[in-house]
Amino acid sequence: MKMLLQEANIKPIIAGMLKRNTFIRKLMPLHTGGTNSSRYCYSVWLRHLVKVNNGNVNKLPSSVAELGPGDSLGIGIAALLSGVNEYVALDIQKYWNPEQNVKMLDELLVLFLRRETIPNEKEFPDVSPKLVDYNFPSSILSGEILQISLAPERIKAIRDELLHPDQPDNVFIKYFIPWSNPNIIRVNSVDLIISQAVLEHVDELENTYKAMYKWLKAGGVTSHAIDFKSHGFTKSWNGHWTLTDWEWKFVRGGRVYAINREPFSTHLRIMNQFDFSIDTKELKMLPSKIKINQISKSFSHFTDEDISVSGMYVIAIKK
Repeated sequence: MKMLLQEANIKPIIAGMLKRNTFIRKLMPLHTGGTNSSRYCYSVWLRHLVKVNNGNVNKLPSSVAELGPGDSLGIGIAALLSGVNEYVALDIQKYWNPEQNVKMLDELLVLFLRRETIPNEKEFPDVSPKLVDYNFPSSILSGEILQISLAPERIKAIRDELLHPDQPDNVFIKYFIPWSNPNIIRVNSVDLIISQAVLEHVDELENTYKAMYKWLKAGGVTSHAIDFKSHGFTKSWNGHWTLTDWEWKFVRGGRVYAINREPFSTHLRIMNQFDFSIDTKELKMLPSKIKINQISKSFSHFTDEDISVSGMYVIAIKK
């Protein structure tokens, strides 16, 4: 109780208690933030694409799946405008709607037609991964590729699918909400799986990585930006790791989409468990006000490094 009083942020506790009330939950709008901005989606997709190509993949993926697209399918739409042939969206709830997605398509189309520079850390200081060069990646997305991917008839077909996302014969866009069954995607059918600040919210991490390995083709790639901070649940950025299980249950409240509190080493362990080859690992460090002996007993698997890693960008390849 002493640690809870020291670390817990009162606002998330109140919000969590309210969300336990069925009537209140019906009144509260569903949103995740982030992907309602076309420039954000453009930046995130191109950052992942550039980083994956720097990882010696050196080709445009044909099929892309995204975990947790959030408020729009903007990142997936950006992928389709780049020339990706199939985009699969996987989430636990539907946060987006057709009108949002069509608006996103129109805004993203302008950015691609202009070959807009990738929005950098001045515009999105907290977004990972970071790049050395934020110029439009013409070496990956050549004029020839964009002439095909941005052709008016192709844009019209994508727009029609965004307006009618439930049509079973859709070619470009598929979605599964919720995606509790790993058999929803064909085995060995996906070139690239991406997520942006999503895997820290997934409770069943082992099953999720197992499903990703199953979906990917041999040599297929996962590209993930993961945020390990407390997301405002505690006063210090890593105070959530000091709370016992019952304290965390109280702080979490009725949220379905909270955080799993697992550190970066857990993700690496699970990826190794399922025979992923780690190609790129970039860690973001922050000073820690807590010591390893203050960590809850629930996290006996923590390493000394875990309490200082606030974020990770990782590329892993299916062997």
